[in-house]
Amino acid sequence: MRRFKFSDSTSNKFWEVEVKSKTLNVTFGKIGTKGQSKPKDFATPKKAKAEMEKLIKEKTGKGYVEVGGKAVKAAKPAVGKKTSAGSMGEGLSKAEKQAKLLEEDLGKGVKLVMVLIPAGKFVMGSPKKEDGRYDDEAQHEVTLTKSYYMGKYAVTQEQWKAVMGKNPSDTKGAKLPVTDVSWEDCQKFIKKLNGITKGKYRLPTEAEWEYACRAGTTTAYSFGAKITPKDANYDDSGIGEPIEVGSYKPNNFGLYDMCGNVWEWCEDWEADYPKGAVTDPKGPATGENRVLRGGSFLNFVANARSSNRYNCSPSYRNYNDGFRLARNL
Repeated sequence: MRRFKFSDSTSNKFWEVEVKSKTLNVTFGKIGTKGQSKPKDFATPKKAKAEMEKLIKEKTGKGYVEVGGKAVKAAKPAVGKKTSAGSMGEGLSKAEKQAKLLEEDLGKGVKLVMVLIPAGKFVMGSPKKEDGRYDDEAQHEVTLTKSYYMGKYAVTQEQWKAVMGKNPSDTKGAKLPVTDVSWEDCQKFIKKLNGITKGKYRLPTEAEWEYACRAGTTTAYSFGAKITPKDANYDDSGIGEPIEVGSYKPNNFGLYDMCGNVWEWCEDWEADYPKGAVTDPKGPATGENRVLRGGSFLNFVANARSSNRYNCSPSYRNYNDGFRLARNL
């Protein structure tokens, strides 16, 4: 058995990761509390160990310390500067001016803005030499035959509250992305939103998410082969918490924060990619975990790559997990 325990300097939260034979156990909670356990079984001890090492790599960046038997805070990192491309629509870029937008009024001045994403074809996944790549990112051609709308921003706390009446987020702020929501919570929000607006809102498929994130690019990030803290909110940005949506420049489709800030739930069950070209993929009909994309303020920069994949139980909630809406035409 191998066990590691480490803590987050900015949120007072800890993780304990251990492998027992073929089972990976992850216990998480606030420092000083008992925490919650999340076990997952793997085919072999080797695969469980590989998953444990992946989690440790994600969690032991700046602001974390590994302690033998007790989780403690590391020194709080300095808060970095936020670059602005116009929070919530101010100072529109050229890409935004050319985009076709759909605006939904949720009441009390709260609006939901969607961007039209044109149908098209792209190569999903990453080349084998891409820095930070995982084995589940096999490249394959994907054709999306139907245009769709994608949220200009991740769903915010004020938007969630306008629909659901309460704000579940650990770090509060009207223009911050809503967090601490599970995939199942997102479905409840969408059902209620569609009842209010008569819309066709949903979560994006994993293919739709990556296509929208890439926005015509083939590099590791939609901003190029590498990104810096001026491009997104991730571990090295030194902020350590979610920031207002729209605080960085948009991608070529006019979408903000597809890299970093918070993980974004997708509709699909997690599964290996198909070996050949596919059209309008939606993932398997059943599964154990749902897919999240985009990385977060908590994760290393490699997790913010356009092709990076993550997955969790549909009932799992975390303070760096949020979502972005899609909508049928």
